[in-house]
Amino acid sequence: MKIVNHRSLPQLLPLMAALGAGLALAACTTSPTAPSHATAQDLLGLNHMQDASGIGKRDLTPEEKAVVSHAVGLSVSNPNSAQFKWPQIANTEDGAINYCGMVKANSPYAAYSGWQAYIVEGTIAGGKLSSAVVGLIAGGKDTEIVRKMCQKYGLDPGSSG
Repeated sequence: MKIVNHRSLPQLLPLMAALGAGLALAACTTSPTAPSHATAQDLLGLNHMQDASGIGKRDLTPEEKAVVSHAVGLSVSNPNSAQFKWPQIANTEDGAINYCGMVKANSPYAAYSGWQAYIVEGTIAGGKLSSAVVGLIAGGKDTEIVRKMCQKYGLDPGSSG
């Protein structure tokens, strides 16, 4: 067995680099295959969203509307002048929930100003919506994209009229 000392280390560096590169490439080829591209539904986590069409629904409380308004307000210009349509929310146990709705507001993107459909992911705690974050919001011709994603899972953002 040959003992490596600090003088022989420079001779071993190319061998160590080649070995490291080989291990890195081997790890790439043995990892599970992932889809070559992510869809909007993948990125938003909507593929794991439960179909809400068979679940009872209820109106949002004023406090829950404030939670959603705050979350959506971070994505629009002048949130204090925003007007909301408030579809019912699924009446579910504590945990994660998705909610779709409509807001009439100015957007940072002029073509999206007016009625915009949105999806928020929220948390139900103590039977009430306690937090929410916007997953997607779009207006103009892209409103239909959000509406179709909501409807696929039994959610209805409401009408824009």
